[in-house]
Amino acid sequence: MTADAVGGVWTYALELAAALEPHGVEVVLATMGPPMQRGQREELARSPVVAVHESSFALEWADEPWADVDAAGDWLLQLGHDVAPDLVHLNGYVHAPLAWRAPTVVVAHSDVASWWGSVHGDGPPPSWDEYRRRVGDGLRTATAVVAPTEAMLDATRRWYGLRGGTVVPNCRRSDVVAGATKEPLVLAAGRLWDEAKNVAAVDRVGMRLDAPVVIAGPVGHPGGADEWHPRGATLLGPLPFAELAGWLARASLFVLPARYEPFGLGALEAGLAGCALVLGDIPSLREVWEDAAVFVDPDDDDELAATLARLLADDRARAALGERALARAGTYTPARTAAGYLDVYRRAAAGVAGAAR
Repeated sequence: MTADAVGGVWTYALELAAALEPHGVEVVLATMGPPMQRGQREELARSPVVAVHESSFALEWADEPWADVDAAGDWLLQLGHDVAPDLVHLNGYVHAPLAWRAPTVVVAHSDVASWWGSVHGDGPPPSWDEYRRRVGDGLRTATAVVAPTEAMLDATRRWYGLRGGTVVPNCRRSDVVAGATKEPLVLAAGRLWDEAKNVAAVDRVGMRLDAPVVIAGPVGHPGGADEWHPRGATLLGPLPFAELAGWLARASLFVLPARYEPFGLGALEAGLAGCALVLGDIPSLREVWEDAAVFVDPDDDDELAATLARLLADDRARAALGERALARAGTYTPARTAAGYLDVYRRAAAGVAGAAR
């Protein structure tokens, strides 16, 4: 299984490895991109992953990554020869066309074209043409394609012409956050500079709220842009999950006014902590949460501020919303995710015609 330590794919990979272990599935990780942080190495040590092979090759969505991507392909093929897996699970797209000796499953976690379309309203500029070509080739040649929501699968079909595919929701173990007494505290988590996560909107409206607002996540842009200077929130910076879990346990409101979010593991963690959820009104988040969250227009700061103020002023409504979120979050279990992937794996291994299309 390929992975990176940049975002949600890391959490997803370890959760899936743990979910598959009771079924006798052994997972070997091959990581690319920036190195793991200390907390991630500790998580890995506690996981059932049987081996990890690290590299620093640029990820496929980085600027001009293709020399690294091709070198990573050679490295991955050699690993495939050495490990001899029964199946290759790719949490990226562009290495699916390699000469693998086993079936390939590609998981559509996110991609630049659907991100760009959600944030800017149209496709990415021509500088991304090579990326789009390679992603399309990966989707067409994979034995099977999985997405965490129907909304993400539809986006993949729209931008790359994918036919078919399977939805398998992500999961999080129910014990990742401990219970605690809720406080009138508003929590957001995400990259402040990411227009898709839109966490900056939480900072903008924070000064209008009669409650503390805290934001966890990276402040500086990896491209070297200036750090964010908060106006209405306290910035916690990037936190190991063990520390973030403490904030989730305390917060009564979790806010993610996203313009683009293929599934939303952060919201799932908040739901498992019993936080009331205020989320961007986009198809994927409505699909995941249905009536267990309040949805707001990501581009309407006034609506966001009014919604948060209303919930902060109504303890009963806030608690009821948190209970609904907890119940809904409890449906995204490791057993459910494992069952979905085992079915995909079996069909891919059996060479079911049209598995990817």
